[in-house]
Amino acid sequence: MRLLVLGGTWFVGHTIVTAALDAGWDVATFNRGTSGPDVDGVRAIRGDRTQPADVDALAAAGSWDAVVDTSGYVPRNTLDVARTLDPVAGRYVFMSTVSVYRDWPVKPLSEESEMLYCPPDAGPDYGTDTEDGPTQYGYQKSGCEAAALAAFGPDRTTVLRPGVVLGPREYIGRLPWWLRRVAAGGTVLAPGSPDRSIQPVDVRDLAAFVLRTAAEGISGAFNVCAPTDGATFGELLAACADATGAAPRFEWVPDDVLLDQGVRQWSELPLWRTFEGVWRVDAVRAQRAGLLCRPLAETVTDTWRWLVETGEVSAHDRATEIGLSRDKEARVLAAWRASGERTG
Repeated sequence: MRLLVLGGTWFVGHTIVTAALDAGWDVATFNRGTSGPDVDGVRAIRGDRTQPADVDALAAAGSWDAVVDTSGYVPRNTLDVARTLDPVAGRYVFMSTVSVYRDWPVKPLSEESEMLYCPPDAGPDYGTDTEDGPTQYGYQKSGCEAAALAAFGPDRTTVLRPGVVLGPREYIGRLPWWLRRVAAGGTVLAPGSPDRSIQPVDVRDLAAFVLRTAAEGISGAFNVCAPTDGATFGELLAACADATGAAPRFEWVPDDVLLDQGVRQWSELPLWRTFEGVWRVDAVRAQRAGLLCRPLAETVTDTWRWLVETGEVSAHDRATEIGLSRDKEARVLAAWRASGERTG
């Protein structure tokens, strides 16, 4: 297989490139060379996807069985890039997101759920952010999906909509934050209920599914998440303790107390969100097409090993939003205990 990855140096793209090389594929990447080092063994083609001359040069540089687009964020640009590559590529695999659904994260979802509308030639200003609802990012990704389909057609296009992606090289820092907090020991504020189901997907399982769709010519749109009954928040934190060798005491604080204390969902306590639909994304279609998800404990253990070996999470703007300060954690725990409702 000859594979072209647009991007290919950060979290998801890097993992896809590594998996393809390990499978013996001929892999090229196209990026500006500013987000991280190239994977050893890849053919690195430098260029800016927003510059037509660079994309024209890319199209003249070879032909590929499949293109995997991990860096498409603006519909108009995705449309231009896909149209230029259409004559030299057999398939277009676009990396989208569950944020394209109008009701995420409020309601449970399947691939049949209503999507946000965005035209395939929309510019970067299309769409708006709403509190606890649709985001401009979701609108833009929806338009990018439409752009890929407009250029390659439904028979040659694969759209993947992952939810939360965890694993080694995660740059946002959600799982790394929990691992480091648990490793520090003491009493750890744990959000909501330990029985809350969660369904993050390991980046390596996502990458394997990308390669499967490319190699087997699997078309269509797929939610890419772990099974809805696969793991719980309590199991996640227990796995963090096992991986780090720590012996913290988890104090589970109800959602309403956390909200009353001004704890920001999704960021200050990563992966915690109270909406019903966050962890109710139906991914049966992907599982039937070959998506295999490893146990969450394996993801946690391997991420801790990576953190120990590297010492830091890759710098990224979103990483600065992650985590609850120890002072605020102590204040919230004190308020919870003072309420007299503590259950231990």
